[in-house]
Amino acid sequence: MSARQDGFSLIEVLVTIGILMVGLLGLAALQTNATIAEMEAYQRSQALVLAQDLADRISANKAKAADYIKDDIGLAAVDCAGKTAAALDLCEWGNQVNGAAEVTAGGTKVGAMIGARGCVTLASANVYMVTVAWQGFSKAGAEPAVACGTGKYGTGQRRTVSQIVRVALLAA
Repeated sequence: MSARQDGFSLIEVLVTIGILMVGLLGLAALQTNATIAEMEAYQRSQALVLAQDLADRISANKAKAADYIKDDIGLAAVDCAGKTAAALDLCEWGNQVNGAAEVTAGGTKVGAMIGARGCVTLASANVYMVTVAWQGFSKAGAEPAVACGTGKYGTGQRRTVSQIVRVALLAA
């Protein structure tokens, strides 16, 4: 072997290590993006469950459906003792939106989305819209068209899901 070829294997090993490092960095970035996407999906599924829960509560109490109209539900934990009907439903639901469904050993509420809040609006006669808004991890495309949570989160970070409730008032 001539002296000119000495060290060539070392260069091959260094190039291979460099390529391997780039690949591992790519895998780390992919894992990070997958974790963020998984958390976004988890938050969306929690919001859908909560929106459906309040929609069911409104449907079960049709005569008092108008009493459910309210903005910024669930901003803080509230004691629901002594409340009845729609006020009790909104109080319990607000606590769920606030994360009371899952509490750590230290008492921290972790069972809901980041910065979650709920809104119930009258979309049209006897049609109510239950909306859950929360803060996403990263910027998304266009802002949601519903007003719930507008201006409460960073630009492009507001996420919402809505559930329509049609209340049929049947005459006797």
